[in-house]
Amino acid sequence: MSNAAEAVPTDRTRIGAQPTIGGSTYVRPRDMDWAPTQFPGISIKVLYEDKAKGEMTCLLKWAPGASLPMHKHPEIEQTYVLEGSFRDHDGICRAGEYVWRRTGSFHETRSDEGAVILAIYRKPNVFQNSTGYARSEG
Repeated sequence: MSNAAEAVPTDRTRIGAQPTIGGSTYVRPRDMDWAPTQFPGISIKVLYEDKAKGEMTCLLKWAPGASLPMHKHPEIEQTYVLEGSFRDHDGICRAGEYVWRRTGSFHETRSDEGAVILAIYRKPNVFQNSTGYARSEG
C-alpha cells in the first residue's frame, strides 16, 4: 500500500514555483509608537496602508470617553476589539468580539472604558471635515 500524501504533488512542484523572498512583510506593533490622530483621545499604529487604493489596517487606541463624530463608511469596515469596548447606536463590541459595518452606513462611536481595536478599512472613513485618520504631530 502506498502513502497517498507522497503521491499528491504540492503546488510548488506542480507549477515549479519557489517562495518569493521578500514577499512577506512582518510588522511588530509593540515596537511602534502610538501616533495621535485628529480625534482627541484616539491614537493609531498603522500596520498596512495603500494610499492609492485607500486601504488601511491599523490599531486604534481609545482613551476612556473618546469618541468619533458621525462618519460614513464608503466600503465595509471590519473591527476586532483586543481590549476594552466601544459602542454605537446598534450595540457594544467588547474584547474578543468583532463587528463589521456595511458599505454606505453612517454612525458615531464612543468608548466609555477605553479600547484597543484592530480596524481594517477598504476605503477611509468620511468625516464632515476630513477623510480617514490624520496622524498629527501631537
